[in-house]
Amino acid sequence: MLVALMFAFLYMIISLFAYAMGVANLSVYFIITLMVMGIQYMIGPKIVEWSMRVRYVNPQEYPQLFEIVRGLAEAAKIPMPRIAVSPLGIPNAFAYGRWLSDGRVCVTQGLLGLLTQNELRAVLGHEISHIKNRDVLTITLLSVVPLILWRISFHLLFFGGRGGRRNAQNTVLFGLASLVLYFITNLIVLYGSRIREYFADRGSVVLGNHPQYLASALYKLVYGNARIPREQLRQVEGVKAFFASDPSRAGVELRELRHIDQDLSGDIDARELEMLRTRNVRLKGADKFFELFSTHPNMLKRIKKLSTYIKA
Repeated sequence: MLVALMFAFLYMIISLFAYAMGVANLSVYFIITLMVMGIQYMIGPKIVEWSMRVRYVNPQEYPQLFEIVRGLAEAAKIPMPRIAVSPLGIPNAFAYGRWLSDGRVCVTQGLLGLLTQNELRAVLGHEISHIKNRDVLTITLLSVVPLILWRISFHLLFFGGRGGRRNAQNTVLFGLASLVLYFITNLIVLYGSRIREYFADRGSVVLGNHPQYLASALYKLVYGNARIPREQLRQVEGVKAFFASDPSRAGVELRELRHIDQDLSGDIDARELEMLRTRNVRLKGADKFFELFSTHPNMLKRIKKLSTYIKA
């Protein structure tokens, strides 16, 4: 629905601008941007592999990892994804690929020694759900719209001032309007990304993972990422949208989550998750504001949502 809404919105904007400016070639931006996004979509996996130093592995190296992913892929009724490991110490996992048969799942070395088998299965279920839901394609399509609006605003503000003073003023106004719409549609893309994270969490539960294990795994990811030096976190800034959790928000999220772990065991058990289910979660104004600009939902809200999946 978001994709359809965004493209309808884009068609309206381009049509209005073309009519008001007396030109018909603004549609060129649509075609050029589709070509750029298409190329980016096709070479995306190579960019991820290069950024994360991904190495594809075989069942002899990681038999447990292959067994878990194979079982989840069969349950999700999708082709077996390729499995990779990144040498980074930042604990996380991510899925990528261009289509279902090209699905790939990667875990970092920092993740493998951090989670129990049930927690690892829950996180991998989240990633398998991303592949099944075709989330990479969805977010790529959504991203087309702000990119086109950015190109229109750039052209109008810097190259559209010809044709008399009145026309130049109109061009600047339309350029500024495009810039404002760029920021608005970019927020919609981020909103769509956060929705996909909720869907993937739900998908992991549907694949047979108890909400407790995913909640506990996410808590451990936050704790592990909070201990990583900022210099290392900057290395993955460009690909963190793929991750199961946002490592750059880990320090703040850890302070919010610590009160859930009442026995200070380092994980979230079924009793603690059940207690969270009955409590109201209220975010501070600053947390709500920063969530608007994040690819991932606030972790406290996310784990609260997981608690609602517990069967009575």
